[in-house]
Amino acid sequence: MSDPSKTAARWPVNFGAMTTSGTSTVHVTVHIDRPADEVYAYASDPAHLPAWAAGLSSSIEESGDGRWIADSPMGRVVVDFAPRNDFGVLDHHVTLPTGETVHNPVRVIADGTGCEVVFTLRRRPGMSAEEFRRDADAVAADLATLKQLTERA
Repeated sequence: MSDPSKTAARWPVNFGAMTTSGTSTVHVTVHIDRPADEVYAYASDPAHLPAWAAGLSSSIEESGDGRWIADSPMGRVVVDFAPRNDFGVLDHHVTLPTGETVHNPVRVIADGTGCEVVFTLRRRPGMSAEEFRRDADAVAADLATLKQLTERA
């Protein structure tokens, strides 16, 4: 597998990688110079997703049952978000066009007057090293965009 940390120079984010039980996990992080509650408020609003998460959504609409339908690079996907909370949890489940559901753990963690956003990316069964690297790069790009948007506010 190519090392996702080698792509870190292209993005203002960090990569931490580990392998357990034959699966790979990468923690993609970015420090944002805005209070955690402000970043969380912005990022937890699904309507903002197309502005900062191009790797997941170019457009999104509420389906009426609390779920969101997004046009993504993978096709139309269903996104279920964790309820808003005081803990900075931005977890979401993405149901792909194939029917496979992917759990994406995301946290906004206070760090002084700023915060750190941590996205845990897991390599799915059957995913090649190159596909995993591209996925990590897309997450890094999305977090860099989130940083730019929220620091401008």
